[in-house]
Amino acid sequence: IITAKQHSPPFPPKRGAMPEPKHFKNYIGGAWVEAAGGERYENRNPADTEDLVSTHPSSDARDVDAAVAAAKEAFEGWRLVPAPERGLLIMKAVEILKARKEEISQMMTREMGKVIAETRGDTQEAIDCGAYAAGEGRRLFGRHTPVEMRNKFGMAIRQPVGVCGMITPWNFPLAIPSWKMFPALVCGNTCVIKPATLTPASVANFMEVFEEAGFPPGVVNMVTGGGSTVGRAIVEHPDVNRVSFTGSVEIGNLLAGQCGALGKPFSAELGGKNAQIVMDDANLPLALDGVLWGAFGTTGQRCTATSRLILHEKIHDAFVEMLVERAKKLKVGNGLDETVDMGPAVSEDQLKTDLYYIEVGLKEDKAELVLGGKRLTGGAYDNGFFIEPTIFTGVKPGMRLEQEEIFGPVLSVIKVGSFEEAIRVQNDTAFGLSSSIYTENVNLAFKAIQDIEAGITYINGPTIGAEVHLPFGGVKGTGNGHREAAWTVLDFYTEWKSVYVEFSGKLQ
Repeated sequence: IITAKQHSPPFPPKRGAMPEPKHFKNYIGGAWVEAAGGERYENRNPADTEDLVSTHPSSDARDVDAAVAAAKEAFEGWRLVPAPERGLLIMKAVEILKARKEEISQMMTREMGKVIAETRGDTQEAIDCGAYAAGEGRRLFGRHTPVEMRNKFGMAIRQPVGVCGMITPWNFPLAIPSWKMFPALVCGNTCVIKPATLTPASVANFMEVFEEAGFPPGVVNMVTGGGSTVGRAIVEHPDVNRVSFTGSVEIGNLLAGQCGALGKPFSAELGGKNAQIVMDDANLPLALDGVLWGAFGTTGQRCTATSRLILHEKIHDAFVEMLVERAKKLKVGNGLDETVDMGPAVSEDQLKTDLYYIEVGLKEDKAELVLGGKRLTGGAYDNGFFIEPTIFTGVKPGMRLEQEEIFGPVLSVIKVGSFEEAIRVQNDTAFGLSSSIYTENVNLAFKAIQDIEAGITYINGPTIGAEVHLPFGGVKGTGNGHREAAWTVLDFYTEWKSVYVEFSGKLQ
């Protein structure tokens, strides 16, 4: 839970305390190699742009060709490794992640900005995902079914699909790659991953973990660079058999069309405009903790972030007063400072997007700005992309603030008169990822579970957070029907084969 602290400019660690920048290469075929074109780019800390975290290759289609060729060659041996043995190798990677957790988390905070407690959670989620996937090495269940004739046997088994391409976002630089790679690997596939250009170091660290664990060359491969070059080359490569993407709606829909034209299965986890409903019978202090964490954790840069707060009219005014009082005490600053509650926007472009939507709220939507709304400057803020936690009230259904994904710490508050109206407002968006309702009424809780249009529903909890053994994904514009994590992801990374064994000795 974000605690209330006096708002004051934080002081980042002294320059001499910062580690030297790491200079990563692509990881292809079990070797660290430069991009074919020889170009590189910088990865800087959004909380302090003078802090150079790492440098990385600016790759192109030639590098993707090499990675896919290595993955295709490795697949022939990897698919024949018994699944329990693949699981044991994944557990070796998990143990290395545990040993390197603090180091990886510190670098993650430096490259994407969220507070250190959250990046530790990001790394822990990768650890949990690996442990879960490793266990599937002894499961990967198929089906046995009765057949129509005597002396005949029927079953369905899972088989790996080959080379899988992954394109991952910057907000969960290790957790989301782990959701994609660990399940694909335990199923017997090989991987080519393109990390987000803003957060490549976390995935490079992930490659080091796989290398230390002893994964055969070519089973995992990483190519860094831009989406228009590396991402496009992965999607269009004829030897990539599956593509898994997490990112924006616009890019996801574009890739879905490309994969559809190529006859290539595509898994998409896209945007959200998630709402927390607070009914008049709710535990208000609990709901307050939930919305503070959901709206301002990760600087609002989660696909599950609480972007809308739907309040019953009977508690609206009192709850807004409580919310503003708590939110204005949140400490914004460098995420390496353990006392900080909210870090910077991940980049200058994202900061500009946040400020743009604040202007939309003020000028176009005519909503009431009750907290924040400005870029933070002065002192330690000058070298980073910091913004105040921002709250609008008087937001009406259909306003742009209420409908469009912002991906920043901008919360819209909507007043409703009934449970039924709250559900209508909750569902009236193009998205359907996460949702939340706070109520002490068990009947309303189960009606919400039934009626909310979302892939995730929390009762008396915030819209954010996921456990690796439950499916993750959404409905409507949030995705294309697939789910990540849990047992459901196995269907994307395997093909079903029906097998008939005839032991009658005759044609039946």
